[in-house]
Amino acid sequence: MNVRRLIPTAALAGAVALGATALTACSGAGAVGSKDGKLGVTASFYPLQFVAEQIGKEHVKVDGLTKPGVEPHDLEITPKQTAQLGEADVVLYLKNLQPAVDKAVAQSGVKNVVDAATLTELEAHGASDHDHGAEPGHGEEGHAHQEGDEHSGEHAGEHDGHDHGGGTDPHVWLDPVKYAEIAKGVGAALEKADPDHAADYKKNTDELVGKLGALDTEFKDGLKNTASRTFITTHSAFGHLAERYGLDQEGIAGVDPESEPSPARMKELQAVAKKDNVTTVFFETLASDKTAKTLATDTGLKTDVLDPLEGITDKSQGTDYFEVMRSNLKNLQKALGAK
Repeated sequence: MNVRRLIPTAALAGAVALGATALTACSGAGAVGSKDGKLGVTASFYPLQFVAEQIGKEHVKVDGLTKPGVEPHDLEITPKQTAQLGEADVVLYLKNLQPAVDKAVAQSGVKNVVDAATLTELEAHGASDHDHGAEPGHGEEGHAHQEGDEHSGEHAGEHDGHDHGGGTDPHVWLDPVKYAEIAKGVGAALEKADPDHAADYKKNTDELVGKLGALDTEFKDGLKNTASRTFITTHSAFGHLAERYGLDQEGIAGVDPESEPSPARMKELQAVAKKDNVTTVFFETLASDKTAKTLATDTGLKTDVLDPLEGITDKSQGTDYFEVMRSNLKNLQKALGAK
């Protein structure tokens, strides 16, 4: 009889233990937040991780969901990572950039979720942001949104491997002005989540915004006078940057770096390169450079790196956001013939 009594008791104990585990997993301020008494922040990929580290400094413990060297668009989330998300005090992500992250965030039940897409304005940019009727070298006037582009309807579906929220371009961090707006929003979120250190978060936010303002000036001055305003890139990630500095991005593929261009697009780019005095085809560190090299060989152009800063690896031209952005500026100046 004692034996029979023990069985339900053991089962009950197991159920209680399971219930306690489930409660811990669902708790907003779980294990990540309580590590060394720091605020636990989970960032979906490098640009948001960098902002959180710069603003949070010693008060936060930042975990990144996208490991260095992984293409963020292709990220798959493990059940373990989804559970860890649920333990974060603050989650930072950019909606429509990484579908797997969007799903995991929705399931996580975290109270403090910051969608960087709501902190600044995302615009539509496609593989071709170029007004083919404009004269090169006219800065903003020679620049057109993709919606007004005579080729936009023809190529939109062909180049955009992912639907980024109704055709908007998620790569806002490549525009230092928009990135500064994101920084302010992240700073405000950290202040709200951890009011005890609000003064430090505010000071660090102001400092980061100041540095981004200086970077914006460097780009503005550095790209003011160039022989050409057009650059060709494998990954159409630079629409916001092009828009900011009056340049024309011609993407071989779309916002998804892995999509293959059509022969018609390759032919069109050869014509653009000739017409607009293009010297260089840019590729990025995280995706294959095969297409860039093919186009460069066919057109007699050089190749160089333009980094969309979706992750930092030992192949990156710099160790953080600012260093890589300055490398991008130098490479653009060289390709565009900056005076």
